[in-house]
Amino acid sequence: MATSARRGPYVCGIDAGMDVVSGKWKSLILWELNNHGTRRFGELRRGLPGVSEKMLIQHLREMEEDDLVHREVYREVPPRVEYSLTEHGTSLNEALRSLGEWGMRRCERLDAEDAPTPA
Repeated sequence: MATSARRGPYVCGIDAGMDVVSGKWKSLILWELNNHGTRRFGELRRGLPGVSEKMLIQHLREMEEDDLVHREVYREVPPRVEYSLTEHGTSLNEALRSLGEWGMRRCERLDAEDAPTPA
C-alpha cells in the first residue's frame, strides 16, 4: 500500500487520479508495461527514449508505493529485476485509454492545421 505523501486531501476524483500519474514519465511507463508486459529495467529505459536512469528509478519507486507497478527481484547472479502492472495499474491504464484517444485526435487536428493549403 502507498506510504508516500500522495494521500490527499483531494478536491475531486480527477485530482486524486492525476496525483498518481503526475510527472512526464509515469503515464508512458504505464503504456509501456501495458503494451509489452513484464519488462526489465533496461528494457523500460530503451522503450522510453529521453528518460534518465534517475528519473525512471524515482517514478518506478513511486508507482510501486502507489500499487501501480509490481517489482519482482530474482535472487540470482547477476541480479534480475522485472516490473509489471498490478491490477490497480491495469485499471488506471484503462481509465487513461480515453485520454490517449483524445490525444491522438488532437495530434491529427494539429497536423491538419500545419498542413500547407493548396494554392
